Amino acid sequence: MAIDKPVFTRGDVEIIRREQLYKRFFRVEKVFLRHRLFGGGWGKEIGRELFVRGEAVAVVLYDPEHDLIGMVEQFRVGAMDEINGPWCYEVVAGMLEPGESPEEVARRELIEEANVEPCRMEYICNYLSSPGGSDEKLHLFCGLCDLSQAGGVYGLPEEGEDIRVHVFTAGDVFAELYSGAFNNAAALICLQWLQANRPRLRTQMTGQE
Repeated sequence: MAIDKPVFTRGDVEIIRREQLYKRFFRVEKVFLRHRLFGGGWGKEIGRELFVRGEAVAVVLYDPEHDLIGMVEQFRVGAMDEINGPWCYEVVAGMLEPGESPEEVARRELIEEANVEPCRMEYICNYLSSPGGSDEKLHLFCGLCDLSQAGGVYGLPEEGEDIRVHVFTAGDVFAELYSGAFNNAAALICLQWLQANRPRLRTQMTGQE
């Protein structure tokens, strides 16, 4: 049985006013609004702080011929207190700029962060990272490529990027999937998708299973 869509839509929200609280690299607004209630009628005016992040793209690299997965490692200030430290294994990612499609961003970021050009891209899904307080939306891809010679340190120094590319066997990655090594949503979702689709991708690209 199909899952019904929510009854309410954007038209069931009235924006009363917005206040800009902070604006530098990121932006924070306070949005005053009211919305329809499940029991009928409209709720009272409420204020909600919103971290304005916009749309982003993330790509997991997979080499179906050699059964290899490419990940990037970089410092993340939000992970300062993590048990494994603030350097995280992630998928390649970047922000969507005006006029760009998600796939264009994916291909651009793969060159900048990993020096890899994929031979084929597969769209995985999109998701909201934290809709209770942020408008950030991520588009996820799998980039199929040759990782046999991949590796090195990349990124844009003028943006403070220092990104190391790692190549792991698929078996090693999936054995550590829930160990805490990949402790961010984009990496976990991409890797879970890849684990489920790996046999299909290997058959389609190489005839192997």
